[in-house]
Amino acid sequence: MTDVVLNATDIRILQALQKDAGISNVQLAELVGMSPSPCLRRVKQLEASGIIKGQVALVDRKKLGFGVLATIQVRLQSHTEAGAEDFARAMNDLPEVLSCWAMTGRQDFLLVAVARDIESFGDFVTHKLLSMPNVRDVQSSLVLKEYKNHTAIPMPKVP
Repeated sequence: MTDVVLNATDIRILQALQKDAGISNVQLAELVGMSPSPCLRRVKQLEASGIIKGQVALVDRKKLGFGVLATIQVRLQSHTEAGAEDFARAMNDLPEVLSCWAMTGRQDFLLVAVARDIESFGDFVTHKLLSMPNVRDVQSSLVLKEYKNHTAIPMPKVP
């Protein structure tokens, strides 16, 4: 993995877009001290380089009826590369799973998942996770209270 060299303008653009990705290009340009055309070009370059991967709306899960947020540690039966890839692909097909990471340590994967209620969460674990042929066991923890849930990556200080 190589570090990308960003200049002060790139950093200001990324900081602004991480706060509000819906900002107009004119507003963004004004905020970072550029004219709109060069600002848009710079954003397109950041997208083309893969630094900006996309833009999403952050939705309040509770307002949509998803009262349960959980982390789930998963151990697989088989520790082959193919088995891990199959499991990861299966997680992409489960809408309840928000995040899926391969891990070091005793557990093979860490998931973040949502459910409408405890009963729905139990059904998800029992009927979707534990029924998978390569899943050995799962351990889940329910989130009691959310204190921080940010997606912004820390940026270097702008000179």
